Amino acid sequence: MKYRKLGNSGAVVSEFALGTMTFGSEADEDTSFALMDDYFAAGGNFLDTADVYSAGVSEEIIGRWLKARPTEARQAVVATKGRFPMGQGPNDLGLSRRHLDDALNASLKRLDVERIDLYQMHAWDALTPIEETLRFLDDAVSAGKIGYYGFSNYIGWQISKAVYTAKMLGYSAPVTLQPHYNLLVRDIEHEIVPACEDAKMGLLPWSPLGGGWLTGKYKRDTQPTGATRLGENPNRGSEAYGPRNSDERVWKIIEAVQAVADGHGVSPAQVALAWLNQRPAMTSVILGARKREQLADNMAAADLALSVDDIKTLDEVSAPKQPGYPYGENGVNQRHRKIEGGR
Repeated sequence: MKYRKLGNSGAVVSEFALGTMTFGSEADEDTSFALMDDYFAAGGNFLDTADVYSAGVSEEIIGRWLKARPTEARQAVVATKGRFPMGQGPNDLGLSRRHLDDALNASLKRLDVERIDLYQMHAWDALTPIEETLRFLDDAVSAGKIGYYGFSNYIGWQISKAVYTAKMLGYSAPVTLQPHYNLLVRDIEHEIVPACEDAKMGLLPWSPLGGGWLTGKYKRDTQPTGATRLGENPNRGSEAYGPRNSDERVWKIIEAVQAVADGHGVSPAQVALAWLNQRPAMTSVILGARKREQLADNMAAADLALSVDDIKTLDEVSAPKQPGYPYGENGVNQRHRKIEGGR
């Protein structure tokens, strides 16, 4: 396992993080403990959760594990999130000082820690002034309640606005962004990744295996059944079977991933994770596992070295569709890059 700086901070985290959204729902407490044990035994040190995961139960399970594993707890870097409702009241959501103060204190209690290493805003809040949110986060850093903060699911202009507002006001700067990113979903490369690179923020991608699509478990024209996420709910969000089954690009990517995996004698999941792990601005790829065998296979991606040809093949087959002006090949931004590159 290799380690990287947590975005633009001085903290160090493993190149693969353990996502804990399944804790308390798809993975019971014993399984969750076993997953964390295996992950730390393999050299991992970065746990990612959120207050809304299993309505707070995920945080509680992590808190009990940290209490029972003092050696690992000293090495653990713990990240959680706040923004979405944890109650029925009108102030029980959003990025206001009122809600974030309640949410942060509740997360600290559930995790049973004095400080959260990385506190992430789970999504943009158009109703709360960005200055209010940033002031709260800066105060939380100063009070020792959080070490750093970051964002999740923000788009390019939101990132840049937050970064430069914090800079203008002299507040602590964000260090990371947690976006949806994988071989099937690469549109963040148009503006979001450049915004993060400009701010020297690190990426923490969620759903790196595309909801299981990049593991090879789903077959063309065969609706999934059984104990898989799409088997239980084939219409699940952006990963719904129908739309992706009818998208030829999806199957070309899956076939390319399988071919590269066959060439290395590894699983398709390891190929997809290794590809994502070498993308620009990457800090740590978030692994989400329901079973120990899944985690073991995913962690093995740390030992997989893709060749230049492998990466070229995967880059080309998964290239995001080029949008129109001003982003496309003939857009203003592209022409300026060509001019600058020729100087």
